[in-house]
Amino acid sequence: MKLLAPMAGITNGEFAIKLIPYGFNAVSIGGYDIDKETINAGAEILKRNRKEFHYPEDKIKEVINDEVNFIKSKYPNIIVSANLRAVSPIPFKKISEIDNLDIIEINCHCRQPELTSIGCGQSMLKRHDLEDYLKTVTRNSKSKVSLKMRANVEGVDDLEIAKIAEECGVDYLHIDAMKKGVPDADYDLIKKISEETNIYIIGNNSITSLENAKKMLEYGADGFSIARAAIQGKLGFKLTEL
Repeated sequence: MKLLAPMAGITNGEFAIKLIPYGFNAVSIGGYDIDKETINAGAEILKRNRKEFHYPEDKIKEVINDEVNFIKSKYPNIIVSANLRAVSPIPFKKISEIDNLDIIEINCHCRQPELTSIGCGQSMLKRHDLEDYLKTVTRNSKSKVSLKMRANVEGVDDLEIAKIAEECGVDYLHIDAMKKGVPDADYDLIKKISEETNIYIIGNNSITSLENAKKMLEYGADGFSIARAAIQGKLGFKLTEL
């Protein structure tokens, strides 16, 4: 999978269709806040002038539906994922029911304090109920399920999280393989997880060239995603050259 990764406040349908011609076969829109707690957190994030998608709880399904179908109207064969944030696993079910939405993605990645303080984003990796949360989402979802996680969070065993995700029926593990003090992706972590699980791995972090994309695949990722390198709505290389 060659995935355009989510960037809150940036990656919507209009942004995605600018990048698809570079060779992406999948896009992840969002992140979107889908319950009261995360919507309130998003409002606080906006107050400090950070980009953020912000919609009322009773409108969010409609918004995501419109974004998904806008992309599919232009590129009917593209895989569309929606990156979602919620304190509870319950709201994921209604989003998964959107026609043409291929994947719902659980955000265990964002590190904004407004989100981590309520048990969302990367702090989800430390929640005692994470296994039950994942089982609830996968059991009720009408779409495939991805988990996007930030790697090397202090106090988190990344391999254990990967194994839990696999056991809970998560279809994709989307790993931001960042490592503090290292200017490149943690390829060794990707290799370790690929060798000790059978879950489909989408590797992310520092993919700014075809060489880095190839390296991610060589270390065991099944696919890769690109975010910041595409933030200007263009890439300096074509993924079709892989």
